[in-house]
Amino acid sequence: MIHSSRWFISLGIVFIGVSVARGSDSPAMREKTSPNVPVVLNVLTSSKPLRNGVAIRSGNAILEINALRDDVLRIRVGLNGKLPEDASWAVLQDARAHSIDVSRKDSSSTVGFQTAALRVEIERSTLRLQISDLNGNVLQEDALPVEFRGDAFRLYKQMPIDEHYFGLGDKMGPLDRRNQAFTLWNTDAYSFQESTDPLYKSIPFFLSVREGRTTGILLDNTWCSNFDFGKSIDGVYSFGAEGGPIDYYIFSGPDPKRVVETYAWLTGLPPLPPLWSLGFQQSRYSYETESQLRAVAAKLREDKIPADALYLDIDYQKNNRPFTVDPEKFPNFAQMLGDLKKQNFHVVAITDLHVARVENQGYTPYDTGVRGDHFVKNLDGSIFVGTVWPGPSVFPDFTQQSTREWWGGLYTKFVSDGLAGFWNDMNEPSVFNTPNKTMPDSAQHRIDEPGFQKRTVGHRAIHDVYGMENSRATYEGLLKLSPDSRPFVLTRATYAGGQRYAATWTGDNSSTWNHLRMTTPMLLNLGLSGFGLSGADVGGFVGTPQPDLLTKWIEIAAFQPIDRDHTEKGSAPQEPWVHGPEQEAIRRRYIEERYRLMPYFYTTVEEMSRTGVPVVRPLFLEFPNATADAHPLDLDAPSEFFFGPDILVAPPKYPDELNAYEVKLPPGKWYRYWTGDLVKSAQPELVHPALDTLPVYVREGSIIPMQPLTQSTGEVPQGPLTLRVYPGKDCRGSLYQDDGKTMAYKRGQFLRMKFTCELGDGSVKFHIGSHEGPYQAWWDQLKVELHGWDYDTSFVTSKGQLRPQAGVDDREHHTLTITIPDDGHGNDLEIRQHP
Repeated sequence: MIHSSRWFISLGIVFIGVSVARGSDSPAMREKTSPNVPVVLNVLTSSKPLRNGVAIRSGNAILEINALRDDVLRIRVGLNGKLPEDASWAVLQDARAHSIDVSRKDSSSTVGFQTAALRVEIERSTLRLQISDLNGNVLQEDALPVEFRGDAFRLYKQMPIDEHYFGLGDKMGPLDRRNQAFTLWNTDAYSFQESTDPLYKSIPFFLSVREGRTTGILLDNTWCSNFDFGKSIDGVYSFGAEGGPIDYYIFSGPDPKRVVETYAWLTGLPPLPPLWSLGFQQSRYSYETESQLRAVAAKLREDKIPADALYLDIDYQKNNRPFTVDPEKFPNFAQMLGDLKKQNFHVVAITDLHVARVENQGYTPYDTGVRGDHFVKNLDGSIFVGTVWPGPSVFPDFTQQSTREWWGGLYTKFVSDGLAGFWNDMNEPSVFNTPNKTMPDSAQHRIDEPGFQKRTVGHRAIHDVYGMENSRATYEGLLKLSPDSRPFVLTRATYAGGQRYAATWTGDNSSTWNHLRMTTPMLLNLGLSGFGLSGADVGGFVGTPQPDLLTKWIEIAAFQPIDRDHTEKGSAPQEPWVHGPEQEAIRRRYIEERYRLMPYFYTTVEEMSRTGVPVVRPLFLEFPNATADAHPLDLDAPSEFFFGPDILVAPPKYPDELNAYEVKLPPGKWYRYWTGDLVKSAQPELVHPALDTLPVYVREGSIIPMQPLTQSTGEVPQGPLTLRVYPGKDCRGSLYQDDGKTMAYKRGQFLRMKFTCELGDGSVKFHIGSHEGPYQAWWDQLKVELHGWDYDTSFVTSKGQLRPQAGVDDREHHTLTITIPDDGHGNDLEIRQHP
């Protein structure tokens, strides 16, 4: 614990904050501070209560804390007597404008206020900020004063020994960020490894978890920033940026789901994606000709490997120029797309943001971009030119609303041709011929955006938000072109709030067992950071995977949100059928299971579009108090994750593990997914690794909706809807269905069902809710599979009527199966064993 008496000496730096803070006319406070002389805010000069918070003066600096909700605080600091601009690329205007009345709580030593959930205290003598809940539990506490060095700033917080940190997107390393430090600066990180930092994304949001209580922290700053969780100073975590505003949010749960939902309230929800994007996706760099793409599609269907999407990387373009098609390689582009659509394939095409600088050649993106003044400039007003795949290229200035509208219009021909989705790659932005592999600091961006002061800024102020605004331009353009169709955009670079516009993936990973291991924490932290629709290149992008590695990767990816098999040019073929029929059979089986689970999967995705709770989840999100001291269970089980709320996937810690390993199951009863039997022992489950087996479990009280196997999401399932029932405490489940394509669900065209079950003395009562909503179900029967049932069945009642024994007893899998009609009006079943 760092006490206020120690605030003025840390890391060998002598803080001169007292004299600076007290001198309101100090040049250091009026003007830009020197980077060599730190300025700290450590004395309260005056305070003023506000209806929704408090305003503090420290010399000429101002600090304002506002309550947006009882559980959400916003903190802003300005050095020169005024607060930073109230504008944000990440936080929604409605959230920023939200406020509540607070109760003033001052004392002789502190000023502050209280909401219905939080207590805020600022020490008069030190300006130390402490935030606690109303039970006195400290959620966040300053360890050192706010520090400025020139334009840069840093905030220091107490780091209790039992506090853990999650988030920041897909940074490398363990799920827990404790004892690690990270830089947020979007970077083209080809062939990144475990120690690589920074990476492609900048999501300055994290969760702190201590004793079962979770707090969220969002630093809304688009400059290069840094987060240090105790790596530099023992017992202190800190964060800051090289420029821009101090504008951050603190919000309490206390449970982690509440924090994730609040982050979505602040930064926006992901849209409901098209159903086909949840299917298996096949890609490589590159399917270079029309015949190659058609052959891959034909082989997928011939081998009955379910699939929904095929990808076109840069080689489909003429001379790598975005928004072109090479007529020699793809002579019948629109017809090809139409033919593939008839086979239920959706084609996703890459559209990088670097526009080839080719004058007087009839290249529409360049010609119209120049006429509309849509490209990033140099200091002298000329257009910035950098080398990327097409050669000399220019870059759209996406901080202009007019530029985003122009960019969106470039998709007109591609949409009319029949492309189904778009892939915004290289948008960090990556530039080949500059020392820092991106735009130079001197590049100029014009901010011309509703809610922002209109101005021109250097690239460092915009860099981390550039990729997000690229995906925003694509998403909004597609909506404008096809207002009733759901866009699918996949982006590599993004910022907080980017989930409003695109799904993402983890970038250019490698075909190694270690990269497969690292994928799980990357995706889990992405999900906690707003990106619940994410994936990794299955099999690895860089290099060629060993046969067993590709098989095991396909198995695990079947339970991840975006399931795309992708690899680089020069690597060996990586489609599911390579390496022979034995490996293909295993891979097919897991992809098939993904399609059988599509009703459960889609229901989870729809929940995410309303709440922000991701598809794949760390164990502590579902079981925040699973351990005796309430530390996150994931620390003991780093490879395990939830797929939706009920299915637990448990590969070994090291995916190439040969020895038996323990699966750490959260409290309660658990069923084995593949066999349906109940795990009897209270001890950790001991598993012996096998190539064809991925351990999967279902929590008690789950009801999992499933469907007959299809070869694509566009194929209507033939047969009954299956409801797998796993009896236990709080037994319930739900189902959501719509057309999977259009915005009709927003007009009420959907179907919802709810299910419950109750264990009695030798019986199970099962309630099937009526169909809610006008959308027509594809089934007219329900197949109820009751797992963990080891008894002879005496009778079954349906709608209160005795039915003849219509069940199938499967003693090997501890399952009773009953098929009943579903007329949409609901039903009640009771299953009773022989006395």
